[in-house]
Amino acid sequence: MDHTTRNALDAGGIADITTTGRKSGQPRRIEIYFHQFDGEYYLTGRPGRRRDWEANIESNPAFTLHLKRGVNADIAVVGEPEPDPAKRRAILLRALVESWDSDPDRAAAAVHKWVDQAPFIRFQPID
Repeated sequence: MDHTTRNALDAGGIADITTTGRKSGQPRRIEIYFHQFDGEYYLTGRPGRRRDWEANIESNPAFTLHLKRGVNADIAVVGEPEPDPAKRRAILLRALVESWDSDPDRAAAAVHKWVDQAPFIRFQPID
């Protein structure tokens, strides 16, 4: 991966992902926000209903991250759920405060809902 693409990946932000449908086997592309903290990458979204993209990755862990803000690049990645609630909590709290500019006190008060209900996938580029 070239330096410009790596910098864009490390910056996090808005990208598209293409997953493989768990039932259909067909490609499914959506826009999503991704984060990078301490050299690890994460996909998440607002708490609520189960997301198809998360279920697709759980069934078919290989997917494509499409960078599109400043750098156009398609990156092959592999994802998995984060089973540790304490790790999810720490990352989601950082995402709320650092990526989405939430008030730290409000984020801390609400993070339990995010841990329990928000989609959450850790991913890494395939070399």
